[in-house]
Formats: sequence, C-alpha cells, structure tokens
Amino acid sequence: MSTPLGDFIRARRDATRPETLGLPAGIRRRVPGLRRSELAALAGISAEYLVRIEQGSDRSPSVAVVNALAGALRLDVTEREHLRYLAKITGGACLGHPVQPRLDVRPAVLRLLDQLEPGIALVTNRLGDILAHTSGFELLARSSGMLDADKPNLTRFVFTDQRARVVFPDWDQVADERAFDLWLGPSAERSDRFKAELGRIADEEFARRLNRHLLPPRGTLRWTHPVAGELRLDREVMELPPADAQQLVVFLPADDASADAVNRLRTTGGATLRAVN
Repeated sequence: MSTPLGDFIRARRDATRPETLGLPAGIRRRVPGLRRSELAALAGISAEYLVRIEQGSDRSPSVAVVNALAGALRLDVTEREHLRYLAKITGGACLGHPVQPRLDVRPAVLRLLDQLEPGIALVTNRLGDILAHTSGFELLARSSGMLDADKPNLTRFVFTDQRARVVFPDWDQVADERAFDLWLGPSAERSDRFKAELGRIADEEFARRLNRHLLPPRGTLRWTHPVAGELRLDREVMELPPADAQQLVVFLPADDASADAVNRLRTTGGATLRAVN
C-alpha cells in the first residue's frame, strides 16, 4: 500500500531529469526521470530498500536515509521540510490533535486586515473558506463569481466552477495549490466532509491532485479580470496562530502594468474599501 512518503519520492524521482544530477540521459530510457537504481546509488542505499520505501512496505526509514534521499534529489529547504513531515506522518508520528477549522475571524485579525486597505487581502484556511477580505479583494473577485455563495470557498470554486479556468489562466497551478493545501489541512470532521463532498462533485482531477503530495510551485499568480485585464500578482502568506488554523494572504502587483491596472480598478470600482467578515 502506497504512503505519502513513497508517493512523494516516486513522483520526485520521475520528475528529476538525470542530466541535472550529472548522469547521462541515455537513449534507452522509457521515462525521462531517474531509475530507482540511480537514485538508490546517489543516496547510498540499495535499490531493494528504495522499492520498499516507495511501495510503503517500509514506513520508518531512518533520519539519515531521509536526509540522504533529500540530498540525492537536490531538494531545497522547503522541500526537505516537507519530506521530513511526510516521513513523520508515514511512520505514525503524532503531530498533535486535529484542529477543527474555525469559521470566525478574531477581532484583532480583522483590525489588521483593515490596516491593509486599500490593498488586496483575505483571511482563509486550508479548506479554502474565504472568511474575511478587504474591499480591494472584492473588487478583484466579485465579477468572477468567486464570492457568489453564502459561504464562498476558493477550493470549491476552482474545482467545480468552469469560470475558474478563465479567471486563472494557469488553472493547473492553482488547482495543485488548492489540492495540496486541502491535503495539508487538519484531519478533522469538517475537513473530511469537505473532501468527500468535492470528491463527489468534482472530476477525477481532484482526487489525482489530492494524493500527489508534491509541493506545488507558488510563483506569480495570473488573474484575469473583465475590466482590468490580466494581472500578475505576487502573494505573501502569513500563518496565524495554530488555534486559528487560518492564513492571511496579501496580493501585491508583480509589475508596473498590474499596479496601474489595479489602481484603475479601484478608481472605477469605487473608493470605499472596508473589511468584510
């Protein structure tokens, strides 16, 4: 039975081109990635042991083995931390009691959000619930239909609303991000119900992405607005205290053209900006 650790290692091995590690690409390869024997040799373990890790029959590799695999795959700092996290949960380590995602936002966080006006910001959680936002975010998101629901949710919008593929030209990237955050979120009753709900109404892409366990690249976000056109936005994500189980996300124009478009949108969309809970 596969494990998150095994799935991650296998996916990274398949995605790593041998020439990037100084290995010959060869002409007899059936896939562009690393062979098990190559990764095992680079990590200093046997190919048979790597098979057991990837297939889930060995769920508790040592710290030294995990670090050796991280080094062999040339993982960066964030990816190494993710690999260690997967090793812990695969080995059955207790990472604390699951936290039920809260749907209210503390007054102090709302005041902080208000200080970000007239910027584009929101408070969300791993499930994708849009819990509070600035009117700057509303100017950006309202026309997309993202905020139409009584309880708007970005993850549900991405996977079940066809308009999301127009709003996000790089839909695949956004879908990977939403699925990864949902997987990373707390395993609590509401989270499990939400995953089951999406599994019923979303297509098979959702289940496939949910179980990849790969860190998605979180580069500049492209967002298409019917008035402002295509915007390029950088994102800063700040984790709120664990008891909140929420994140504050701030969007910043990534170039002058996007900054000018956002300013025009504010001018034409109304000057009154407020935090909405």
